[in-house]
Amino acid sequence: MKRIKRVEEKFYIGLSALMTYSLIAVLAFIILVIFVKGFGALSWDMVVKVPKGGYYYGGEGGVLNAIAGSLYIALGATLIAIVIGMPAALYLNVHLIRYRRTQNTIRYFLDALWGIPSIVYGAFGFTLMLFFGMNASLLAGIITVALLISPIMVRTFDEVLSTIPKGLHEASLALGSTRSETAFRIIFKQGFSGFITAILLSFGRGIGDAASVLFTAGYTDNIPVNLDEPAATLPLAIFFQLGSPIPEVRDRAYASAIILTVIILSISLGARFLSKRYSKTNLK
Repeated sequence: MKRIKRVEEKFYIGLSALMTYSLIAVLAFIILVIFVKGFGALSWDMVVKVPKGGYYYGGEGGVLNAIAGSLYIALGATLIAIVIGMPAALYLNVHLIRYRRTQNTIRYFLDALWGIPSIVYGAFGFTLMLFFGMNASLLAGIITVALLISPIMVRTFDEVLSTIPKGLHEASLALGSTRSETAFRIIFKQGFSGFITAILLSFGRGIGDAASVLFTAGYTDNIPVNLDEPAATLPLAIFFQLGSPIPEVRDRAYASAIILTVIILSISLGARFLSKRYSKTNLK
């Protein structure tokens, strides 16, 4: 009997290790393919210049417009998601801590919102644009992406806050703190590293999504300077370039993918650093 259990244990450990390293191998393969196909087309001009006439037919220029547009939309949407998500997650875990059924119901709806395809958010954002008489613009893209990533922000932060011992919450209230003081001065600090993770996931989803901004943000070869101007994004730039019959332009699509990957990896490393730097063991 013990021998069978040891065999089962080794089998599941080996299976878990296989799946883990398989995921790492898939990620490495994707990055390798992108770099192999796009590194030759990558140049400094792609990063610092906007597209010139005929860029999508092999002309000169770069994708600075798409880089700026992606950052504007992702940063704006993430800020809105923080304003919505942080208080919502704290309210869920502090003020509703005694109402388990209400908590589970809210989490169910948030999970459902998380699972809705981004194209549905894009269609909803387009409907809002028509209702308010807005044009495809940077503002419309930010609002649509904010709606897309807000459930991610709330649920990710909520999962971290739900692991904090309830005794800490009760001790804070016993010492005379209000629920709001407990939420922002105690619980938030304890879950700060998870808050950084929530921001990372939300930003990564926002900057890498194409469907939600396809009909709302529009597309332009210029860098937007106002919220009511259209904005290009890197995912859409990659999509348009991959659809070109010209091999040189398709290679630029992979080069654009390299730029997007580097941005996301840089933000991920920065978030990991901040998460460790300001973890709950270092907060006072």
